[in-house]
Amino acid sequence: MTTHGATPPSARSATHTARAHSFNAAAAQYAANRPSYPPALFDALEELAGRPLAGSRVVDVGAGTGIATARLHARGAHVIAVEPGAGMAAEFRRTLPDVPMVRGKGDALPLADHSADLLTYAQAWHWTDPALAVPEALRVLRPGGALALWWNTEALDVPWVAAAARRIDRHFGLDLSAEKRNVGPGTADPDGRLGLTRREIRWSRRVPVDVHLANVASHSVFLTDTDERRAAFLADERRHLLNVFPDGVVEETYVVVLLLARTPVTA
Repeated sequence: MTTHGATPPSARSATHTARAHSFNAAAAQYAANRPSYPPALFDALEELAGRPLAGSRVVDVGAGTGIATARLHARGAHVIAVEPGAGMAAEFRRTLPDVPMVRGKGDALPLADHSADLLTYAQAWHWTDPALAVPEALRVLRPGGALALWWNTEALDVPWVAAAARRIDRHFGLDLSAEKRNVGPGTADPDGRLGLTRREIRWSRRVPVDVHLANVASHSVFLTDTDERRAAFLADERRHLLNVFPDGVVEETYVVVLLLARTPVTA
């Protein structure tokens, strides 16, 4: 979903792959500083899926360090995590040793046909190829099951958040904010096979400025930047943030974009 302007397709592919793999070297930073998800998200998930999480067989694909997996597990779901990256998988096993996890990716799920009530992709669907991931999801889901995709997106209607996003866009010479604006059924499922429903859940968290900056730096565009450029940006960003939050506590405001599709119930 990243906008790359006039970058050639081969370079886009290489950049996308490098960004996808970049998290493995920063898994502990990711786990410690990335935001989680509000309870209202999982309430909406149950409502739209038409079933409680408790007792459901859930597959969390692209589980990363287990931020979403832990919340699904806490709601009583029987969760299996799927994660392609070695570094992320190691951090997952460290933090959630009792939750089963297999190595794999959404384009080729290592799971049996019709074996899941719910497939979830938290911050992960954009790393898949929908042409492959959509049929894989439909293969693995049971009749009457559901596919849920969601992203924590920055609330760009908050002035300081919008200003920070513009600084990041300028730093990279890209319209990265478009990733947030364009999250929706059309980008997630270009062929329209799923009939995705969209729901938005707004929430916020208050964190020290160091946690906020570590969160920013855990995103793939920064992980694939040079050390010098990253350090210079973060030092400048700290100055901007302390002008807005002189007590050193940042209020991050998010809009979780949830996309969900249910599979038909067969007779």
